[in-house]
Amino acid sequence: MSKREIIVLTDVTLITCVVQRGVADKIVKAAYAAGAQGATVHFAKGMGIRERLGLLGVAVEVEKEVVQIVVSEDQVEHIFETMYLAGELNTPGMGIMYITPLEKAATYVPPEVLARLEARSEEPS
Repeated sequence: MSKREIIVLTDVTLITCVVQRGVADKIVKAAYAAGAQGATVHFAKGMGIRERLGLLGVAVEVEKEVVQIVVSEDQVEHIFETMYLAGELNTPGMGIMYITPLEKAATYVPPEVLARLEARSEEPS
């Protein structure tokens, strides 16, 4: 039996964006164009007083889409800003975004990518 090894990523961050239903596709496309490698989108239902009254008098739909993207720390600011602008989150009632630092993450990493990373870490500074 072969020994299995877990590749742990420690320099990654989770970007979460909660938006009105129907907006997620535009945000994901913009994130891909900015360098994101993948995204998870799921549906949610918002609850609270703001849904009845609307933030700043704007009616807010209770059906939401949640976009989650794991990105490297060196990409996080660029992708976050791109997603914010694509989702027009500077408009009242459009949604919210936040960043969560991840202690570690694990996924499949192709051998050729591992070899490039190892070669880069062995280069003199």
